[in-house]
Amino acid sequence: MARTKQPALRRTTRRKPAATGGTPTSTPKRSSGRSASTTSRAGQVQKKRRNRPGTVALREIRKYQKSWNLLIPAAPFIRTVREISSFYAPDISRWQAEALVALQEAAEDYIVQLFEEAMLCAIHAKRVTLMKKDFELARRIGGKGQPW
Repeated sequence: MARTKQPALRRTTRRKPAATGGTPTSTPKRSSGRSASTTSRAGQVQKKRRNRPGTVALREIRKYQKSWNLLIPAAPFIRTVREISSFYAPDISRWQAEALVALQEAAEDYIVQLFEEAMLCAIHAKRVTLMKKDFELARRIGGKGQPW
């Protein structure tokens, strides 16, 4: 990411004329409900740094694209698998750990692929926002279940 030039900070202290003692006093500050400023060592007040919209999202996308670990937490996924399997096959109560990991990897791969295809549908419609109809169209084109 390119570095940008920062504007100079405003001075927050005023000096009294030398005849009255010359000690600097700070200007009165407005107090808002939020604390949007921080104080540095020199006593200067700086505004809290904010990122532009979308910057953090792109950073998170790069982070998760580089990572190889699973994104869905294991314990809730295993509970859901056991709940579904007990509903459809009550006699199956034991699962091998490797089977659960394989099922979770397959589920995450399916979800990521569905998001990719839905994003392509949204871009084709000249939008950047994913909508329910994008997922439905992606599932319908890919032949994955019945979205309707």
